[in-house]
Amino acid sequence: MVLLGVVVLVFFMFQGFGDPARLIVGQSGDKKTMDNIRKDLYLDQPKWKQFFLYLNDVSPVCIHKKAAIDKKELKGFFIGGNLKPDSYRVGIKIPYLRKSYQTKKNVGMVLMEALPGTLLLAITAMLFATVAGILLGVLAAVKKGTWLDTSAVFASIAGISAPSFFMAIIIAFLFGVVLHPFTGLNLTGSWFDVDEVTGEKYLTLKNLILPAFTLGIRPLAIITQLTRSSMLDVLNQDYIRTAYAKGLGHQTVIFKHALRNALNPVITAITGWFAELLAGAFFVEYIFGWRGIGKITVDALEKLDYPVVMGSVLISACIFILINMLADVLYAVVDPRVRY
Repeated sequence: MVLLGVVVLVFFMFQGFGDPARLIVGQSGDKKTMDNIRKDLYLDQPKWKQFFLYLNDVSPVCIHKKAAIDKKELKGFFIGGNLKPDSYRVGIKIPYLRKSYQTKKNVGMVLMEALPGTLLLAITAMLFATVAGILLGVLAAVKKGTWLDTSAVFASIAGISAPSFFMAIIIAFLFGVVLHPFTGLNLTGSWFDVDEVTGEKYLTLKNLILPAFTLGIRPLAIITQLTRSSMLDVLNQDYIRTAYAKGLGHQTVIFKHALRNALNPVITAITGWFAELLAGAFFVEYIFGWRGIGKITVDALEKLDYPVVMGSVLISACIFILINMLADVLYAVVDPRVRY
């Protein structure tokens, strides 16, 4: 139901208004070319019919003519009808996100080519934020009232308050320009470069450092605050005093008994922020020139290439839903009480 709502919003925001055919051919397109494009994109049909045709394309379950299956190069399993071009067939397919106005490439292929870059960036940023945030949160809770606690809280508040696009500009300029002779880090660059002589691709993971650090600052701050708050609640529980009374070591009590029971709100933050990093790293990818879904989407918006933007939003919605489902599973893994 969430995805259906997203499909409705996406369609009426990007195709419900204006004339996509004019965007494709520009101001100098002749009437015959415009009519052919409108027919090809179903723009000659009423809006309600255009929506159901779009829904039929993006849905994994569909009804298509044999000619449309071949023309759109749909991948899946189809039954019914016969092999005549005008015969209808029912099938289960990989969702068809249509073709880019600018490159004429399949939008699904364009986004899948960019997805590994976004995944690599989001996973690296989240690993940094999770490990550092949990350790800082535990340290702040255990050393409550000391300068370590005060410093961790102040740093986390500063991290929450700083927008990612602002931090990206500051970090890019500071480490990529001012301190470049010492850091060796580039202002922009993706996770691979192309050799100018051989044309072969090779990994340049050092370009990952600045965007991953920038993207991880805000979730790091949130995770630190949540871990500290949750740990302070848990450390006051009776079973913690009982664990100490049994003679268990300080580290065993903190990390085995207290931290595990304090992780539920932290898991919510981790999974929620991971979904947001995957779907919302637009500004950071654009500023650092990192080739991912975010940069592809911003470039498409500049060129009014709506199918790419629409496909990007749908993929982002799928990522949010899947990761929220994963969070429910992780609750039961971390806290056995949730299973009941």
